Amino acid sequence: MSLQDDLTAAQRSLDDLERSVGRLEAQVGGGLDIRRVRSDTDHLRESLQLLRDGSADAPGGRPAYAVGARTGRPSAPAPEMVTIPDAPYDAALWADAEDEGLGARDRRAP
Repeated sequence: MSLQDDLTAAQRSLDDLERSVGRLEAQVGGGLDIRRVRSDTDHLRESLQLLRDGSADAPGGRPAYAVGARTGRPSAPAPEMVTIPDAPYDAALWADAEDEGLGARDRRAP
């Protein structure tokens, strides 16, 4: 299946879910539990729309993020590589610093 086919299938399933929640709401009433389910359904609709928008903006109709192999969820982007030079740090940076757990250099530990 293509991405658009999957999104369309998810949209149909979400429409079915909304109809079922509407029928449940008519039977059960507007209690806290059904309002929570209705809210979750609304959030799913918004999330699916965001996914549709994101896949339409990406080149080739593919989502603009990578999908994890195990979870099927978007994986975090790879962190940017930071190069740390081999040159020693300026000793003045540490002039007023205390050694952790040992206190200041001019004082004795108890």
